[in-house]
Amino acid sequence: MKNTTVFDCTSLVLPKNHTEKGNITAVNNLKDIPFEIKRVYYLYDVPGGEARGGHGHRELQQLIIAASGSFDLVVEDGRNSRTFNLNRPYQGILMPSGIWRELNNFSSGSICLVLASSLYDQDDYIRDYQEFLKYKL
Repeated sequence: MKNTTVFDCTSLVLPKNHTEKGNITAVNNLKDIPFEIKRVYYLYDVPGGEARGGHGHRELQQLIIAASGSFDLVVEDGRNSRTFNLNRPYQGILMPSGIWRELNNFSSGSICLVLASSLYDQDDYIRDYQEFLKYKL
């Protein structure tokens, strides 16, 4: 969506079931998150100093979680930016469409888990920041 802003990116605390043997967090479509999960992927073994992301989406919504370790999620809408530090496997950031994102400052052994609202579609990506700014106008 063209009219989304970085303030539409919201922190979400997922249900955590704690026992003496460890914790479990389950994510249910349309219950714990406001969209149906159509694709799940994760980033790992990101070399120190490298960044991921660097794009926006026209329609795709995502929930981004630090399943292990930590990293920063920097979001921009063409006017404002925000930085979220993700470091808990039961917390994530709900990403609406129409937001530029970059992931950086990955800790050693970190895993970025992404739950997405649709299957991979190259045409949904905006990979050039200047094109993103034109899209947002």
